Amino acid sequence: MSDVNRHKQLYWRSRRGMLELELKLIPFLRDDFSTLSEAEQQAYARMLEEEDWQLFDWLQQREIPQDKLIQQVVDKIIANRGRL
Repeated sequence: MSDVNRHKQLYWRSRRGMLELELKLIPFLRDDFSTLSEAEQQAYARMLEEEDWQLFDWLQQREIPQDKLIQQVVDKIIANRGRL
């Protein structure tokens, strides 16, 4: 899959049923996804397989992902929240 197609697919998968998630995921994907390592990019894609409530709890720091790479990505999304 080309990088453009992969990015488009991740964009649509980042659109969630919760506006609160979209307001964090879409800008992160747009502005910061390209700075992630390949392993972190794969972790972001795996993260999107989770339910909205799980993502919301991680991004609100109510729970911590068991997958360390997903935790790194979540930490980066949280750290970039001030820029939004």
